[in-house]
Amino acid sequence: MVKKHKFDVICLGRATVDLYGDQIGSRLEDISSFTKSLGGSSCNIAFGTARLGLKSSMLTRVGDEHMGRFVREELQRVGCDVSHVKTDPARLTGLVLLSIKNNDSFPLLFYRNDCADMAVDSSDFDYDYIASSRSLLITGTHFSTQQVNATSLKAIDYARQAGTKVILDIDYRPVLWGLTGIDEGENRFVSDDNVTRHLLSILPLCDLIVGTEEEIHIAGGSTDTIACLKTIRDISHATIVVKRGALGCSVFDSEIPDTLDEGFTRYGVRIDVLNVLGAGDAFMSGFLRGWLRDESYEKCCDYANACGALVVSRHGCAPAIPSEQELDNYLARRQSVPRPDLDTEINYLHRVTTRYPKSWNELCILAFDHRKQFYEMAREVHADPERIKTLKKLLVDAITEASQAPGFNYQAGVLIDDTYGQDALNQITGQHWWVGRPVELPASRPIELEGQASIGSMLTKWPTEHVVKCLVYFHPDDDSGLRLAQERKIQELYQSCCSSGHELLLEIIPPADMQSHDDTVTLVMERLYNLGIRPDWWKLQAPSVSAWQRITDLIEQRAPHCRGVILLGLDAPFEEMEKGFKDTANFPICKGFAVGRTIFSNPSRAWLKNDIDDLTFVEQIKNNYMRLVNAWHNRKA
Repeated sequence: MVKKHKFDVICLGRATVDLYGDQIGSRLEDISSFTKSLGGSSCNIAFGTARLGLKSSMLTRVGDEHMGRFVREELQRVGCDVSHVKTDPARLTGLVLLSIKNNDSFPLLFYRNDCADMAVDSSDFDYDYIASSRSLLITGTHFSTQQVNATSLKAIDYARQAGTKVILDIDYRPVLWGLTGIDEGENRFVSDDNVTRHLLSILPLCDLIVGTEEEIHIAGGSTDTIACLKTIRDISHATIVVKRGALGCSVFDSEIPDTLDEGFTRYGVRIDVLNVLGAGDAFMSGFLRGWLRDESYEKCCDYANACGALVVSRHGCAPAIPSEQELDNYLARRQSVPRPDLDTEINYLHRVTTRYPKSWNELCILAFDHRKQFYEMAREVHADPERIKTLKKLLVDAITEASQAPGFNYQAGVLIDDTYGQDALNQITGQHWWVGRPVELPASRPIELEGQASIGSMLTKWPTEHVVKCLVYFHPDDDSGLRLAQERKIQELYQSCCSSGHELLLEIIPPADMQSHDDTVTLVMERLYNLGIRPDWWKLQAPSVSAWQRITDLIEQRAPHCRGVILLGLDAPFEEMEKGFKDTANFPICKGFAVGRTIFSNPSRAWLKNDIDDLTFVEQIKNNYMRLVNAWHNRKA
């Protein structure tokens, strides 16, 4: 009987946070801003293998602080098990500062003095945990001190007892073995007899050994790669994989021949290199995708080479690792894609298949991103417009209370502006809600975007969880000048969202003074798809049943990764909204509603006039909101 394992791979080792310099070409001394991401070789591999569909688990320690929580949450987002990511109350999570100077220079500084992952201890795991995995992966740094060496050897001992395969990623960083100055994190090779002797004592315990030629040199004690491989083979029966950069990789599972090419060699494709950092971790993730599924060396190497190629073309380490679908798409077209960083389809797949969360429950969104309408309402009842800010915080209170009621089984969400709603936005951000935020200048046609700065620079200041919402009054019969102006602005917005990592919701409303028919909005959507604009969400007025079918067919054909359609309200009566909900019953592409004035108009007017107090206002909003939630629930009845 074949033993079933809970995990494919347990990764023991470094878990850090990378702070990547945004300015390419600058010295690290001159970098002015950084992007934060997951880091550490073992952690990157746990992340990468999970993203590629393997069941991975991370074994490490992180600090009892914000960066430690970040590491844990990032691993969880891709489905990696974190049951053995232990919290160290006395140590900080390690940090790494990195930059891209040019194609050959990638300065980095390790902030790892007594960091949490170097305190991982054999008491942090037991035999059963190690035995629950098909393999145990350890990277070289976790043999570099007495503490982590003892811990790693204990894990290997459990693995060998249990028949769990032992994988070594040599991952040689001389600075982490104390062999260079602290400012030489970029240095990948310093010969050292003590390190070589230590690694040679570990290699006989391994089933798979992976390293660059330089890493094979430190393991074998020579700068002759073949001689080092033969030294390793004399003491180990492990499969050895040599990473050869642009030349691909070579695999050796028996006697060592006289040249690398005589091993099982799979050449990669030539890629314009932006950044080699993280490529080895992506390579290992890809190789294990095949190796742990008992696929051929050909496939293992193809996966590995392709993952490495994609990562060297991108900015970042863990976030740059491809998804399964993206990897397979690249492999099918690799000979014709010399610049995957510029390939539209690969970039689209990376964007939409690595989004978090991967899916949303049915959305019941209270939309109160209105600016012009609230201002006019306040003026009509002679209220100070500044009170709108308080009103919007009360709206957050109302939907929060409603969503916490027993039996509420949907995903609550909000659409909030930052003109009057910044405090409300801050209140709800980070609560794992669906949060949308408008960018359009109210009532503008052709569409104009708010703010003095460019949309790209503005989005850099937004939390990435905020969905960019843009309302466009668009009709297929618009004159060409108006249509082209709107299309250029939407394209600019879409590209900015692709760069910043924000999702985009396009709200399409045909102008009230132009005649519309059943296919008006569908024709607009088709036109935008033709321009290469593939928003994550559409927000539309309730169409007919026949139009729903055409919208569904269009999205499935042109953008199957679209999150879906959300229904808007336009101050429609409750009865009309309920009828629109029923028409969605057989169309899963409709993910919910984002309704505002139908819910808040009358209570807001009364509150601004001081006819009702805060508690009454909140109660009325809750009741109106729940009426629509119940209508959504009953739409299939």
